[in-house]
Amino acid sequence: MQKIKTWIAQRDLGNFAILAAILLIVFPLAMDIFRLNLVGKYLTYGFVAIGLVMCWGYGGVLSLGQGVFFGLGGYAMAMFLKLEASDPISTKIQSTPGIPDFMDWNQLTALPIWWKPFEHLPFALLAVLLVPTLLAFIISFAMFKRRVGGVYFAIITQAVALIMTVLIIGQQGYTGGVNGITDLKTMLGWDIRTNSAKYILYFATAFLLLGCIYLCTWIQKSKLGTLLLAMRDKEDRVRFSGYDVSMFKVFAFCLAALLSAIGGAMFTLQVGFMSASFVGIVPSIEMVIFAAVGGRMSLIGAVYGALLVNFGKTYFSESFPDLWLFLMSGLFIGVVMAFPNGLAGVYVSYVKPWLLRRWAAMRNKTPKVAAAPDGTAPDTASGKSKLPSAMSGGIQGQSA
Repeated sequence: MQKIKTWIAQRDLGNFAILAAILLIVFPLAMDIFRLNLVGKYLTYGFVAIGLVMCWGYGGVLSLGQGVFFGLGGYAMAMFLKLEASDPISTKIQSTPGIPDFMDWNQLTALPIWWKPFEHLPFALLAVLLVPTLLAFIISFAMFKRRVGGVYFAIITQAVALIMTVLIIGQQGYTGGVNGITDLKTMLGWDIRTNSAKYILYFATAFLLLGCIYLCTWIQKSKLGTLLLAMRDKEDRVRFSGYDVSMFKVFAFCLAALLSAIGGAMFTLQVGFMSASFVGIVPSIEMVIFAAVGGRMSLIGAVYGALLVNFGKTYFSESFPDLWLFLMSGLFIGVVMAFPNGLAGVYVSYVKPWLLRRWAAMRNKTPKVAAAPDGTAPDTASGKSKLPSAMSGGIQGQSA
């Protein structure tokens, strides 16, 4: 046990261990399956939040279009699940059996050729990882090589989110339009709608999220993380030192896109559908709020921020259906104004010093044994004094 404590302390994984205990032990024991499934959905947004910490907090690249990558990852997974649910037997009442229902409603008579590879799970998983990352690379490479950054890059990512939303809604016969891809039932014959499946998917999401946090922590502590911070604060100095600043920005943006896509894929499995409502400008801005509330420099804080904001949305919409939007706005404004560094800043500035003071006070209250006037230590068992070990050893040596 002592070796484990030492290993955690050396790698500064105390907060990571606390988060792991909350996600893997406290929540499953304290919540029913309905609430646990909600928390699992919230955790999928945690992938986006930690991606923004790496991109925005460490790299200084603010993206207001992370919903695009979240949605692309979700759609790639949804396409595989939808094709599995659209076998000829299940769709025999359609005009064209064997194709998704929304295609039949839009009078398509055959499965589009670019849908066919998604009949295979390995291809779908590769698409989850590669398609959003490739799009992020194209956008960021084109912009950063021309030194387009700051607020201009943020506006461009918003434009991409708007374009993607219009494209998905407009191509209703291929994407499901406004309704999205729904009625997802099984994955390789495994029913994802059962309670046992929801438990498994929750733990899979939690382990994946913890793994991504550990990976990002490793990057932050490496030379690459140091260069990302230096680039954020003194970009020209890093450039004059001989480094290609644009490619560091491309890396940070692609990493955030990859993490968002993983979250989108897990969201589709957890919830059972994917639609254009998760791709646009509004959800993308909400995702930035997750990182801002948690602390844009803290990976652990970003996860707590995603949990807090989404819990607030659920609680306020259930308890105050007419006022919940105003209450959420007040929560965002209050947190940003009172705690500009987010929940992580509150912990570092107030909670952690208080805990250290309490710990020091508890250690100081430990009773100490006073020494006798002649320098000997009292024998608490017999009431007599003992000579110090070194002195007694010397006397014994002399007598010998």
